[in-house]
Amino acid sequence: MAHVVPIQKAGGSAAAAKSAAASGQALFDRIDLHLIRVLHVVLTERSVSRAAIRLGMHQPAVSAALKRLRVLAGDPLLVRTGGRMVPTDAALRMVEPAASILRAAEMLFADARSFDPQTATDTFRIAASDYLDPLFLPTLLADIKRQAPGVQLEIHPLSPDSDYQAHLAQGHVDLVIGNWMEPPEDLHMARLFGDEVVSLVSRDHPAVRRGWDLDTWLAAEHIAPMPLHPGARGIIDQMLDAKGHRRNVVARCAYFGLIPDMVANSLLVLTTGRQYCERVAARLPLVILDCPASLPRLMYYQLWHARSHSSIAARWLRARTKDVAAALRTSADR
Repeated sequence: MAHVVPIQKAGGSAAAAKSAAASGQALFDRIDLHLIRVLHVVLTERSVSRAAIRLGMHQPAVSAALKRLRVLAGDPLLVRTGGRMVPTDAALRMVEPAASILRAAEMLFADARSFDPQTATDTFRIAASDYLDPLFLPTLLADIKRQAPGVQLEIHPLSPDSDYQAHLAQGHVDLVIGNWMEPPEDLHMARLFGDEVVSLVSRDHPAVRRGWDLDTWLAAEHIAPMPLHPGARGIIDQMLDAKGHRRNVVARCAYFGLIPDMVANSLLVLTTGRQYCERVAARLPLVILDCPASLPRLMYYQLWHARSHSSIAARWLRARTKDVAAALRTSADR
């Protein structure tokens, strides 16, 4: 009998392992890519209704998928706290693996087919700063739709509450366009153009008649855009910090496109790139003045994640962006 006990235990362990493996395979067979996509969108949106909009599904279908996911996970995944839904600890651990699976699936098929702009139905998501030439995004969209009439386009803002690095990594955005002193090192980048820093004032501003030196310019009442992150310094102020200067910023605005109109009706000073200023000065009573602080040129870039670096469609999008930026720069220099 001394020899029977271990034989029975070994047999029992093998049977248990076989049963567990079969159970695991059965669980895996019940998971498809669509279910993973629903899981990721529901957990990132933290709302069934918003997830349904993003997925293009009816809300009951998303709720049914969430119910299946809860059974598979043995966890509620989303729970209500006050008036909002929050993910459980188990759900939070699922977000990045789900995103990784979706990225892998996307690349699996993206590399297997060529990109034909005339027949493409891709969706391109671009996050862009509104400090750009006002003609840039309209011209880019027109160029893309002319060459690829079947694609869908989404333009997202770069705002203080947008984590564009995470959005690129998770595939929520394909391309980010803006200006930085030093672009993030963990992203791919390509320079679009550089631009001279100038100041924009109303035609009635005293500096139009009298001119200004550095001290007068620093003491003037400046308006600046809100920085991309709370507590951060804008690019112009970072440049001034490097020279040991500080200007008198009396107003900040999150809507850069409205600032020229504010300047036209006040004694405020806007300091930004010449290309932007030339576009808005052509339609408003504004005057462009040299900036006496002798600041370096503003550098504009397009940024993308390693996720889309080799994608044929993404490369096409980046080429269009570069061509439009170059064409606008050429027209501005004429």
